[in-house]
Amino acid sequence: MIKKQFLKSRPECKVTFKVKEIPGIESVETVKVVGDFNNWNIECEPMDQLKNGSYTQVLKLETGRRVQFRYLVNNDIWLTDEEADEFADTGVGNNEMNSVLVL
Repeated sequence: MIKKQFLKSRPECKVTFKVKEIPGIESVETVKVVGDFNNWNIECEPMDQLKNGSYTQVLKLETGRRVQFRYLVNNDIWLTDEEADEFADTGVGNNEMNSVLVL
């Protein structure tokens, strides 16, 4: 799930990322939101795990651009968010797609 809240006072959008289920993965240790907004740095802060088992994180991102991102599970498995505004080729030749937010 992706929820966008555009701020009136600044050119920012408060984006809430939420991952409810991670199919096919037996033991989840960490889930991270990684994208061009943080230079694809996998050493970023992991998402918070909620009591119901889902993961969430809120980021403030600059408006007026397209932001590519993916979820990184256990620093090993990349997932695309199907609720993204658009999708873009990852560019690594594996037919996987990045999620894109239009801000």
